[in-house]
Amino acid sequence: MSPKARFKPYPRYKPSSVEWLGDVPEGWDIMRLKFVSSIGTGDKDTVNNVLEGQYPFFVRSQTIERINSYSYDGEAVLTAGDGVGVAKVFHYVDGKFDFHQRVYKFSDFNHVIGKFFFYYIREMFREEVLKLSAKSTVDSLRLPMIQNFMFCIPTLNEQIALVKFIESETARIDRLVGHKERLIELLQEKRTALISEMVCGKRSLIRDPKDGELKAVAPAELSRIKKRHPEAVIVDATRTKSSGVEWLGDVPEEWAVKRLRYLGRCQNGINIGAEYFGTGYPFVSYGNVYNNRELPNKVEGLVQSSDSDRKHYSVKEGDVLFTRTSETIEEVGFASTCFHSIVDATFAGFLIRFRPLHGALNTHFSKYYFQNILLRAFFVKEMNLVTRASLSQDLLKQMPVLIPQLEAQATIADFLDCETDKLDKLTTKIQEAIGKLKEYRTALISAAVTGKIDVRGEK
Repeated sequence: MSPKARFKPYPRYKPSSVEWLGDVPEGWDIMRLKFVSSIGTGDKDTVNNVLEGQYPFFVRSQTIERINSYSYDGEAVLTAGDGVGVAKVFHYVDGKFDFHQRVYKFSDFNHVIGKFFFYYIREMFREEVLKLSAKSTVDSLRLPMIQNFMFCIPTLNEQIALVKFIESETARIDRLVGHKERLIELLQEKRTALISEMVCGKRSLIRDPKDGELKAVAPAELSRIKKRHPEAVIVDATRTKSSGVEWLGDVPEEWAVKRLRYLGRCQNGINIGAEYFGTGYPFVSYGNVYNNRELPNKVEGLVQSSDSDRKHYSVKEGDVLFTRTSETIEEVGFASTCFHSIVDATFAGFLIRFRPLHGALNTHFSKYYFQNILLRAFFVKEMNLVTRASLSQDLLKQMPVLIPQLEAQATIADFLDCETDKLDKLTTKIQEAIGKLKEYRTALISAAVTGKIDVRGEK
């Protein structure tokens, strides 16, 4: 539902003579911004910031830094003067603060209260700059553009009512967004836990005799099913043995536990000068692996590799690529499984390729096992951290791998494909709902500050 459908319009309107603003309520004034606020820029750079400074320091991003000086004490609105923050970054502040030399400060307001100014300029200025950027590249705000920006001004009492309405409605919308974002977090936690439980043999798996669907079941239910339909049981997690690995604990009796070194071969990626990149043959980058649990069939990177390179650093179906080095431990040891060989490809030196022996691991099972959250405990405990976190082949080869029979591996992977797909689709629907709420939030503020809806009397 749009704001105009939910709220009534004002009884009477008049032309604003501003194309993008349209008609405005009778009794509202139109002024150029230079008559509504003083405009200035700061005299500090980011070299002046202090990690635990006494005052807020406003820069050209949403991040508010700290500083031990202040150049203004009072109510103001600030926005980025150039860079990626143009028409996107706005701050309202009331108190002592300092600001960057490429940040504009609006203060000493005339005819408007500070909060109304903030909501109006944040929504309407963004729309106007976006229109300009559609015609040309706008990466900085020039003073004339700001000074001559048209401002729509309700009466003072209406401004107070509008600010109260906007803050009440946006708080309600933000609460809804927060609930949905928390639901997404819970779905992701459920997804992560399900994968770990299944590939580590913590839950039993059956094929339901009634409908043929794969289902994870509790021990008590499994016992009942085993008596009536023993053929339905695929993974029996009730008969266990010690894995010999602390963080794995007990595992299904029929599963093997082997170190990665006995399941295939590891290979570090290619190291080559920067001048060789940009043309040539496909190149699998660190980002391709870090951002995808399933390696893309096509990659954007190109490198001038030799015949020998393409043979030695090839990327084939069944390979698992691990992130090898980064600034932090949290970004090391992430795995991406290759489902389709990438012809003539090589892979980055910041990666390690694990190539399983034939018949050792089902490719789909590999995808899930190597994204198992419990492996983070293995990497974090053993990782070397000097100036950068680094995963060595020797450490990777020590990784314990749980191995069900190949048939069970395939079935577990099929079950996880189905269940994670359900969770991913639900997550997508919630993300779409969040997007619509945020769009409504923006439309609501825009409609309110320009008088397209009459919120007088709304609570």
